[in-house]
Formats: sequence, C-alpha cells, structure tokens
Amino acid sequence: QVQLVESGGGLVQAGGSLRLSCAASGRTFSRYAMGWFRQAPGKDREFVAAIPATIPWIGGSLHYADSVKGRFTISRDNAKNTVYLQMDSLKPEDTAVYYCAAAFGRSAQAMGGMIGIDYWGQGTQVTVSS
Repeated sequence: QVQLVESGGGLVQAGGSLRLSCAASGRTFSRYAMGWFRQAPGKDREFVAAIPATIPWIGGSLHYADSVKGRFTISRDNAKNTVYLQMDSLKPEDTAVYYCAAAFGRSAQAMGGMIGIDYWGQGTQVTVSS
C-alpha cells in the first residue's frame, strides 16, 4: 500500500553531482528502512545505500556499497516522507537505473542484503558521460 516515486535523475558529466529524491506515501514512513539500488544494462540489480527505520531498537548506522563509499550520501526527512541520495564525484560506471526501496522495521545492513524489501519505486535513469 506504499508507493515510492523517484526523481532527480538525468545526464551528468564524470565528476559531477546529482541528488535523487524518493517520495513515499503513507503515515508510517519512519518505520521503514529506506534504500537505493541500481541496475545497469546487462547487469543484476545491486545495492547502493540504505538508512535504517527510525525505531529505537533498530541500529542507527548507515550502510553503503564499497563502490560508492565516500562519494554517495543517503539521508531521510521523515517530516517530508522523503529519502535522498546525494551523489558526488560521479563516474561512468555509476550509469544505471536507480530504484528506491522500503523495508518495514529493518536495519540498513538488512536492506543491504536485500532482506525484507516490501516496496520498490519505478526507477530513475542516471547517465554519467565521459
């Protein structure tokens, strides 16, 4: 019953930046771990970044794929039902369709393992040129 809508994708040159947004419906947004995944042409969908559900007994650590550590930053604004992915120092290999996902009551690490994902967004294209 939760709908996720991504925005902010586009074409950017290598070294540039983009900020993706994912807006979620519903009144229980804070109880979902939120994450970003991507799928490049001819490749499987892969984990990018996750932020845990805002629940006291869920760990507060963020989780990133090694390939994006130091370059991408995930954040959330529960008042706006929105999760963001700030992407800096973009590389051509970052080119992919980026998907937002939600997992109820999960940690960021669980989401990194693709455990308990309940909803997916439609995806937004990110293209990084050389």
